[in-house]
Amino acid sequence: MAGTWDELIQQIKERLDIVDVVSEQVVLKRKGNSYWGLCPFHKDKHPSFAVTPSMGIYKCFSCGEAGDAIKFIMKTKNMEFRDVIEELADKFGLEVPKSHKGTSSAKELKEQMLKATELAAEFYHDLLLRNKSENSEMALNYLTKRGIGTDIIKKFHLGVAPKSYTTLYDELRKDYSNDVLEKAGLVLKSEKGGYIDRFRGRIIIPIQNENGQFVAFGARSLEKDQTPKYLNSSDSLIYNKSRLLYGLYTAKEAIKQEDSVILMEGYFDVISSQAHGIENCVASCGTSLTPDHVKLLSRYTKSRRIYLSFDTDSAGQKATTRGASVIKEVFAGLGNIKQFDESYMPTGSNSERYACEIRVISPPEGKDPDEFVRSVGADAYKMYMQNAPLFIDFQIESILKEKDKYKTPQEKAQYISTIIPVLAEIKNKIIQAEYTEMIAQVLDIDPSAIKTEIKSFERANIPKVERIVKNVTKSNSILEKAQKNLLSVFLVIDSPLSFTQINEMIGDMEFDNEILIIVKSTIDKLIFTVNNVKELIEHLYTEFIENPEAQAILPELASMAEAYRGLDAQDFGNIIKETIAKINKCKHVEETEHIKKMYKGIDDNDPEALKIQIQLRDKIKKKIQKSEMN
Repeated sequence: MAGTWDELIQQIKERLDIVDVVSEQVVLKRKGNSYWGLCPFHKDKHPSFAVTPSMGIYKCFSCGEAGDAIKFIMKTKNMEFRDVIEELADKFGLEVPKSHKGTSSAKELKEQMLKATELAAEFYHDLLLRNKSENSEMALNYLTKRGIGTDIIKKFHLGVAPKSYTTLYDELRKDYSNDVLEKAGLVLKSEKGGYIDRFRGRIIIPIQNENGQFVAFGARSLEKDQTPKYLNSSDSLIYNKSRLLYGLYTAKEAIKQEDSVILMEGYFDVISSQAHGIENCVASCGTSLTPDHVKLLSRYTKSRRIYLSFDTDSAGQKATTRGASVIKEVFAGLGNIKQFDESYMPTGSNSERYACEIRVISPPEGKDPDEFVRSVGADAYKMYMQNAPLFIDFQIESILKEKDKYKTPQEKAQYISTIIPVLAEIKNKIIQAEYTEMIAQVLDIDPSAIKTEIKSFERANIPKVERIVKNVTKSNSILEKAQKNLLSVFLVIDSPLSFTQINEMIGDMEFDNEILIIVKSTIDKLIFTVNNVKELIEHLYTEFIENPEAQAILPELASMAEAYRGLDAQDFGNIIKETIAKINKCKHVEETEHIKKMYKGIDDNDPEALKIQIQLRDKIKKKIQKSEMN
């Protein structure tokens, strides 16, 4: 247990990995010692957002947003510092010191909702396994027909909800308030007053978050006339369907091992597939694929190889196209989407060249993954997976299947217009030319005509360059920049000089900017309590939690410090001396200019004018001589 609030903050920072924290919101790609992605704080078209794990900081070089892992959470979740610390303490199993324990009603409510949802999952599961409900037999028969036995029921914690109106409510009301049960989505207010169970007469599919906590339910109808077919929990304090994928908790290790993920449409697609050995599959929870879903998956597969395995009907085809668009949107700017197969190259040798890889699993039998795996088998599905085409090939093949419907020149022109945007996406001109030749041959059209249409499309769709107003700390003054450079030497990783040695060299150097004065005085205080640069930066962020201007300057100093890495002690010392000399020279120049302005501004009619002019002239001479000596 942390004895003090500051100790708790330090323990949390030791456990936080800034790359993991930022990856929850931003898709990152490693380049050198940093990770880069699209900034979440402005409409970023090209990766300008850098995360430097060695220093534990992030910085956008376009909009100027910067900070550490805690500040990132505060900004993206719109939370106060104290609330973030309490939430992270709970996450890491750390106890908040009694003197700082607050009365976070939201936190207590969330904990109650999680406990109530877990108990509900256990209650429904027990009813099914022990055949305690009037419809347990019907539910078991339905599941058996789908090839789901006891082992699968236990793995996915499947259950059954009775037909009666208040069975679950009567069980949980003993320990939980109506407010908790309603907000957890377990009960509804009745039109006649009181509360009734939300799910009745249905097979219950518990939904777990990526940490394994039960947060919501999907419920499948048991009777023919029962509508809707699937009833899902609404979003709540513990559940956001746009940011959660069904099956991820049981699939994440397989996704890491396979370095790929299969996106499916339904709960039973995932249940059947995972139960038959296709373990790296997940599904959205009653909603379309979202950017947050894709960002979540990108944390588990380095190659970002994503298979789309939706139904093969027209709705499934549209879902495939829509899903691919979302994936491409998320990875835009991070590199090319893989657009052609390179079977001649060793596996993994070129994976880093692509931002992601999208493939489509579409067995010809016209079955969804659940039905296909149960009727044809998992091995057959895996074979289709191994030969799954890239999304671009799937698109072109789907379009070409329709070619015989178009006969007249006008119809062909309209038809080809659907292929042009697909070809225009291919960045490699050689590959684009190959696809163009192939399509021209299939359609019996002059390839040059298709090439002309591609060029016209590309010209009409040149992305507009948005002007970004930079919100960085102003450093137009040469003197201010030199002073920042001097402060940055404290933040050089693996510095050949100790903090104490650096401080002795800088001596009593005076800083002009108020923020720089604060930063320097805080550094002076901290260098005797920290062991390395990362610790120093972490403590500085904590010290400046209520001073955003001071916080904002730290990434700028850290960025400057990168230029001094790898120097030996002598060169590093010379840099410090040269920077001090530059600061002194700048100060002399500024003071001299100031005196000159005063000299010129004196009123000649003032009886004291001559005396003041002589004094100023002497000062100017001394300043010039001192500057020349330096």
